[in-house]
Amino acid sequence: MKNLLLVFTICLATSMFAQQKDLKRNITSEKVKVETFKIAVEVDSVEEIESTFSVDEFREILNETEDNENIIFSIKCNDRKIGDEVKSHIKYEINGNTNEKEKFIESVRKVRAAAIKYYNTKR
Repeated sequence: MKNLLLVFTICLATSMFAQQKDLKRNITSEKVKVETFKIAVEVDSVEEIESTFSVDEFREILNETEDNENIIFSIKCNDRKIGDEVKSHIKYEINGNTNEKEKFIESVRKVRAAAIKYYNTKR
C-alpha cells in the first residue's frame, strides 16, 4: 500500500510540475492581402448563364474587394457533350484591376452577352 501511495504521489507531483505556469503568449495578427481574385464559370447552356450570374452580382462581389487587386473572370461555354466528354467549347477571359471596377463590370457585361450569343447562334 505504501508503494502504491508513493507511486501515485510521484505521478501527481510530476504532472503538476509539468504544467506550464506562464500562459501569457504574444499573439500577432497579420493582415491578409489578396493579390489576385479569380472567378471561373463553366456553363452548358444559355439558361445556365442566366441563372449562374448577373452583372449586379459582380458589382456586389467587387464592392467587397480592396483597391489595387488583380481580378480575372473567365467563362467556358461547352458546346457538344457526348457522355462525360465535351467535344468543343469556347472560353472568354477578362483581366482587370479593382481600381477600374466599372470598366471591368462593363467587360463582364460584354462577355456575358457574347456567351449568350454563342449559344443562340448554335441553335
